[in-house]
Amino acid sequence: MDITTFHFSDHTPYPPVKVDGKNPQYAAAILSNIGSCNSEMTAVSLYFYNSLITREHYQEIAECFNRISVVEMHHLDIFGELALKLGTDPRLWSYNKGRMYYWCPGCNQYPTQINALLTNALAGELEALRKYHAQSEWIEDGHVRAILNRIIADEELHVHIFRSLLTELSMPETAPAESQEQTCPDLT
Repeated sequence: MDITTFHFSDHTPYPPVKVDGKNPQYAAAILSNIGSCNSEMTAVSLYFYNSLITREHYQEIAECFNRISVVEMHHLDIFGELALKLGTDPRLWSYNKGRMYYWCPGCNQYPTQINALLTNALAGELEALRKYHAQSEWIEDGHVRAILNRIIADEELHVHIFRSLLTELSMPETAPAESQEQTCPDLT
């Protein structure tokens, strides 16, 4: 397996992190990108775990997870800055049904078989893409939309990588066991 052909981050520069002004609705959406179960924090923690457990038998796949997690950490940082500028506290939490919910590791599924592990990662990337595209459609702040679209470019590369790895291992994509968009226990 040759991972040197993979690009883990799009070649275009990230737009500056700025906003037209404070906006509670946009801030709530961006918080979901930070601390919901379908968030960058979930991706970072899952890919860290996946990198550890694949290292012994699938070194190249472990390296892919490591490199993708670094990109996801950058996204987490960008969304944190956006949340601040939009007027909210960028804790690892999200707003859902009128309440704040802290992110928790229970958001992750932890498959250990390589096919399920890659399929789960792919499903998370596809969910993130759907969410970011939807946000980009309704958010009117051009700065926030530009950032979302740039992050979408990275997530599309990650989808390509996970699909390529599944193909390389001659494993079909299977449906994930369940959606990652669950609610963690309320700790507020």
